[in-house]
Amino acid sequence: MRIPRLFGTALSTALLLIAAAPAASGDTRPAAMPTALDGAGLGRSLAAVHDAGMYGIYSSVRDGSDRWTGASGIADVDTGRPVRPDMRHRVGSISKTFTAVAVLQQVERGRIRLDAPIGDYLPALVPGERGREITVRMLLNHTSGIGDYVLGAFPSLMQGSTASLDEDRFRSIAPEELVRLGLAAPATGRPGETWSYSNTNYVIVGLLLAKVTGQDPEAYITRHVIERAGLRHTSYPRTPYIQGPHARMYESFYGVIDPPRDYSVYDMSWAYTAGAVVSTTSDLNRFYRGLLAGKLVGPAALKQMLTTVPANGMDYGLGIYALDVPGCGRFWGHDGAVFGAGTIALSSPDGRRQVAAGWNLMKYERLNSDGTSFEPSPIDDALNHYVVTALCPSATPASTRTAITSLRRALTGTDLSPTTWAAVLR
Repeated sequence: MRIPRLFGTALSTALLLIAAAPAASGDTRPAAMPTALDGAGLGRSLAAVHDAGMYGIYSSVRDGSDRWTGASGIADVDTGRPVRPDMRHRVGSISKTFTAVAVLQQVERGRIRLDAPIGDYLPALVPGERGREITVRMLLNHTSGIGDYVLGAFPSLMQGSTASLDEDRFRSIAPEELVRLGLAAPATGRPGETWSYSNTNYVIVGLLLAKVTGQDPEAYITRHVIERAGLRHTSYPRTPYIQGPHARMYESFYGVIDPPRDYSVYDMSWAYTAGAVVSTTSDLNRFYRGLLAGKLVGPAALKQMLTTVPANGMDYGLGIYALDVPGCGRFWGHDGAVFGAGTIALSSPDGRRQVAAGWNLMKYERLNSDGTSFEPSPIDDALNHYVVTALCPSATPASTRTAITSLRRALTGTDLSPTTWAAVLR
């Protein structure tokens, strides 16, 4: 089956789900949060995601000292094994927050300057004019103008074939090669002028960490971010296999892979420090709570992380973005997606109200008849509703709709409206 041009255009953002949530209009001042979690209501809302067509979903919600975990659906379509709340999960671009924290720790130590050109540190990796003009900050907030390496790493996708996904399941690819592919991709703009997400940015800063620390960046992040945050079930996998309880992770590629195929066994060197972390939903809540409380970086560094740039109406900081829910305030976090696995984690600034969720079926949407946009999916509606109401059960229907619109853009990585794609395809 030939994949319409839309597929190839959307893919570079879809593989490592990225994006910043837009600032919603209206009053975003924090309202009084509920003092207890409605476990039964959360369970029904989570089950609605499975009922809408998602294979399996698991989640952790926190309100102060009150916690709720739940799961709905299946971990394995062949055996019917159910999902569990404590399952390990590939969290994709949520890894970027971990990487950004590590970089800010080095900023605090004086080893990295956010506004220094990357060429000052890695002149051979990012040579010439780009190395002189692109700063570390631009890499972290996606204003570098560097293209994404993903389509170059999986070239068959642009020819309408998913062969690369299976052929490269056990391939190990060097981060320097990923950077080379990203630098060879079309530039997305002049450095510092335009926000455009690129996984290449976070591979470069991973190599920057290696340079200034003298350590493998995964090892550094494990010791100084993961362990410091007290995360017991979070790691960088050293093999293609996930250790501990986990679901199979099914990829549909918009119906091209039918039935969806399991990609839970995969060499994640292609994602490197842009998206290789494995975690649980409870660990993700603990991580963001610790980060926002200043336990991983100091106040000045945290302020830098939460300083955002506009991105087509969106707010993106340094490896973290904002979602505004009118009546309940601003929430910080990130989302992520790799083959077969999607994740989101959001936290109020004080860490009191949090939600993290992971699911095991990806790119389930279907293209319309002329291949220019995606048809609405009931899974999206149910998933977005679950996340928003878990964060703010007291939100009015109008506020919920506004926040869901914001979240929908965050979970797609871009505005996938027919108008937008018509402009891209012209």
